Amino acid sequence: METKAKKLGIIAGGGTLPRSLIEHCKKINRDFFVLAIEGNADPTLITDDIPHAWIRIGQAGTGFKRFKDEKVEEVVMIGTIHRPSFKDLIPDMRTTAFFAKIGAKALGDDGILRALIKEIEAEKMRVVGIHEVMGDILVKSGVLGKVKPDKDDMIDITRGVKVAFVLGQLDVGQAVIVQQGLVLGMEGIEGTDELIKRCGGYKRKGSGGVLVKLRKPQQDMRIDLPTIGPRTIENAKNSGLNGLAVHAGNTLIVDEKEVIKAADKAGLFIIGIEPGDYLEH
Repeated sequence: METKAKKLGIIAGGGTLPRSLIEHCKKINRDFFVLAIEGNADPTLITDDIPHAWIRIGQAGTGFKRFKDEKVEEVVMIGTIHRPSFKDLIPDMRTTAFFAKIGAKALGDDGILRALIKEIEAEKMRVVGIHEVMGDILVKSGVLGKVKPDKDDMIDITRGVKVAFVLGQLDVGQAVIVQQGLVLGMEGIEGTDELIKRCGGYKRKGSGGVLVKLRKPQQDMRIDLPTIGPRTIENAKNSGLNGLAVHAGNTLIVDEKEVIKAADKAGLFIIGIEPGDYLEH
């Protein structure tokens, strides 16, 4: 007899990944409940037929209680979170206690997220990665479409991996853009889409350049994995890049077939890489 999947709590930020996860749960008839983050989650995503509640970032304690009331057993945190306003951060009592406990030691994004996982799991709910729920969402190793990187692109990828690895160690960002060996930009608080747009204006004449995106070395696989989707391809095309090199088995790909189709049409390559192969050079 097949065991019924545990009820899933979805903490939904921005982007299309929460929608993909909700549709997946509906397709396989898995029970779920959504906590949608105000100012981040797409309002059109949360329709009347979806069990949900809206909360501010500062209402994490309220969210924990709602998950418990809904008998949630596993939790996925997915989607982008914009830097919150002061109003968003006004905490409930539980969240106040949470920040008092972790203190200033967790000022980095990863530190806060790891502390949040501990807090959720203290409530007897298990935090899982979206890849544990949707098995085919991680980028595979190798070239994904028809377009392949050339020799110059591979040199830029090697340079980009070395820079992105250090950037990740410092808990700053996941992505860099390199053209002809020159680092055009590194990802900070603005995110990958804005990085690509910004670097479009910095390009030299000649070969277009490469986006390299890696999971941070210390990053938990359950939270904030590197992500690419159709919008990444559109921005890369508009900025005149040659392609994308992303961390194989550690990067989420939204609408894989559409992404590959769009990349092929735009003449862009997508390659899943193992950073260790490039760090040794």
